[in-house]
Amino acid sequence: MHLTRRHTARLLPFAAAGLWPAGGIAQSPPPRLRRSADADVAFPRPGRRPWAAQVPHLNIALLGGENEVDRLARFEGYRKLMQDTFDLPVRVLPASDYSGAIQAFGARQVEIASLGSTAYAAAWMDTGGGVEPLVVPEEEDGSIYYRAVMVARAGSGIADLAGMKGRTLAWADPNSSSGYLVPRAALRRLGIDPEAGRYFSRTGFAGGHEQAVVAVLQGQYDAACTWASGLGDEATGFTRGNLRAMVEKGMLKMGDIHIVWTSEPIATGPITVRADLPEACKEDLKLFYLGMPKAHRDIYEQITRGPGTGYREGRQEDYQIFIDMRRDEAAARRRRD
Repeated sequence: MHLTRRHTARLLPFAAAGLWPAGGIAQSPPPRLRRSADADVAFPRPGRRPWAAQVPHLNIALLGGENEVDRLARFEGYRKLMQDTFDLPVRVLPASDYSGAIQAFGARQVEIASLGSTAYAAAWMDTGGGVEPLVVPEEEDGSIYYRAVMVARAGSGIADLAGMKGRTLAWADPNSSSGYLVPRAALRRLGIDPEAGRYFSRTGFAGGHEQAVVAVLQGQYDAACTWASGLGDEATGFTRGNLRAMVEKGMLKMGDIHIVWTSEPIATGPITVRADLPEACKEDLKLFYLGMPKAHRDIYEQITRGPGTGYREGRQEDYQIFIDMRRDEAAARRRRD
């Protein structure tokens, strides 16, 4: 468990009572987290596995953020690679938003989905711990963080958050870290009430990251929150993220927007699996992702929408802060009601 200031405060009375050695809390070294960059990580050999008797197919939920035709085309090579590797049917199921993927996990309709950190926290809470992080994508510098950004139209006169007072703001999705939960928490820390009619004249959900930026370009909102790696050339939409994807598809020119706010680093969400899958299945899937960047670089770059160093194993403790944030948000909503 990662010890936050709050956790430490809770533990101090036990230390004072002499229940731990004077030298402090004994901690074992953290386990090694395998990475795609490791020399001993290899893509799994093709063939049907014994666990297929319990898992006769694999369903992958595809999150929103772009139109369905583009999503299915971008993930077809990935779907076929998984199907050929494990010799069992693999389907990709488009979800209209994060909530759809979360509900699909709860209904045991999918085995795999790439979730943002907040959506992972929601799925974990809604299923009573029925999901777990498998692997996490690494950025080009090997980090596992990204940024939330607020973007406005170029020439709008909005240069920073002060310029957003009395303006309209589009959130991407209520289960998005970068498109909703993290910006709201950050705004509160800055003394800005994110509720509609308080600082912003109007707020609303656009239905996804791509849709939120389109709503700004079309003048439906003055600004929107979305995500970017924050690395590389801003003129190309950075190395990875929604802005980069929209630039590559010809939907956006970075000169048409202006970034008015950038968040602190956010832990990248994991590729998530159902916790009740056989351990051998989860291990094979883990090696599938860890080995993909070397063995099938083209497919890796297609599904990650930009370059990176690959994946590393995920850890549940890295997402506890997002579970806490969701609980705090729910408590704040109950107080408003």
